[in-house]
Amino acid sequence: MLFALICKDKPGSLQLRLDTRPTHAAYLEGLNAAGKLAFAGPFLDAGGKPEGSLVVVEAADKAEAEAIAAADPYALASLFDSVEVRAWNWVFNKPSA
Repeated sequence: MLFALICKDKPGSLQLRLDTRPTHAAYLEGLNAAGKLAFAGPFLDAGGKPEGSLVVVEAADKAEAEAIAAADPYALASLFDSVEVRAWNWVFNKPSA
């Protein structure tokens, strides 16, 4: 089942995001290698700077998706003001398996 991790950064945390990005990217690469990552990328503010993340993962249930979210280096660095984990159904433009 797919889960969307909708993460909003704390205000004024751009430098923390930039500093933590290499370990975050490595974490996502690991999820991708394990077949857990569908897609991911940052939300952008009006100036084009990142201010949050959308990460869609494959997980058995919401508890596993929450564990994936909690283990993200951004979460461990306390970058996020909020994280919402929601079951998601990919209907249109889904790439073939």
